[in-house]
Amino acid sequence: MEMDESLNVFGEKLEECSGEPVTGFFRDNLCNTCKEDLGSHTVCIETSKEFLEYSRFRGNDLSTPAMEHGFPGLRPGDMWCLCAARWLEAEKNQMAPRVHLKRTHIKALDIVPLTLLKKYAADLN
Repeated sequence: MEMDESLNVFGEKLEECSGEPVTGFFRDNLCNTCKEDLGSHTVCIETSKEFLEYSRFRGNDLSTPAMEHGFPGLRPGDMWCLCAARWLEAEKNQMAPRVHLKRTHIKALDIVPLTLLKKYAADLN
């Protein structure tokens, strides 16, 4: 698999999303992507209790541990590389979590407009 260039939504070097728990399509703690990443795990989010409950309700349980896959389960406040379409779906249902733009891959913009991501930015002054 050939990884796309590690750039954030501003065209700058992509910053680490999380190291605990390990995240990213490549499990490199960055929201890197490639053509094989069909889900586009490119949006670095900060989880909330409400979002985790919403995600579980929608069939994507991110809070229950799956140790057979090395996944400890997410808790409110954890950072995670979320699928761009899943984030957009949550936004349309008023459940979108906050986003760290400097840690979100530029390829997320293929699915979510930057103006919309900025409304949820956790890292803009």
